[in-house]
Amino acid sequence: MGVLVSVILPVYNGARYLRHAIESVLDQTHQALEVLVVDDGSIDDSATVARRLANSRVQVLSQPHSGAAAARNHGLSRARGDLFAFIDADDTWESSKIDRQVAVLAARPDLDMVFGHAVNFEEAADARRGAEPRRHAPLPGHCLGTLLVRAAAFHRVGFFSVQWRIGEFLDWYARAIDVGLSHITLPDVVLNRRLHTDNLGIRELAARQDYARVVAGVLARRLRDRQSGEEHRVRY
Repeated sequence: MGVLVSVILPVYNGARYLRHAIESVLDQTHQALEVLVVDDGSIDDSATVARRLANSRVQVLSQPHSGAAAARNHGLSRARGDLFAFIDADDTWESSKIDRQVAVLAARPDLDMVFGHAVNFEEAADARRGAEPRRHAPLPGHCLGTLLVRAAAFHRVGFFSVQWRIGEFLDWYARAIDVGLSHITLPDVVLNRRLHTDNLGIRELAARQDYARVVAGVLARRLRDRQSGEEHRVRY
């Protein structure tokens, strides 16, 4: 079966696309997977869609609406895998994503995590009549959806900060760099990111300033750490 990968999938009112996301995980060529779908207090049919797909590899969890970071942390608290991966409810993976990244980590024990490339796509206005989505050029995907990380390395960094409505991965990634996690980015496209009017970044327009606050917090933390280190050297 191979190494077990825990896939964390938070969903909030994402019933429209959720089935496609889950199926893209179950269709992976790497079959040693557990999928932890965390319903974040949805008021649509998200939980119903997830439960219809529940099986020995898909577990459905639920919590009061608390945000994506808290939902991911909930899933992580139940994860049993040696590797962690993440996908949003409106995105899909290429079928060989996990296999490609598992192979890299197996060959490179010095690496803690692997990213890949992502393609943004927009559904055509007449998608119901079979029109193809408009796909953008591949981009290096330093985002959760392309990440595969060793569980032990993830826990060196810690859970996602729930103080951010959006931008929690930016904060986590900065902490990962600060503790010295090593990584590479594969040239392969591993993630298809769906662009639509209800994306979290669009839905949470009022929280866009969280990105600036995350960056400011990262810089302030690094400055404090640097000053603390300098004081330590002076004393000892």
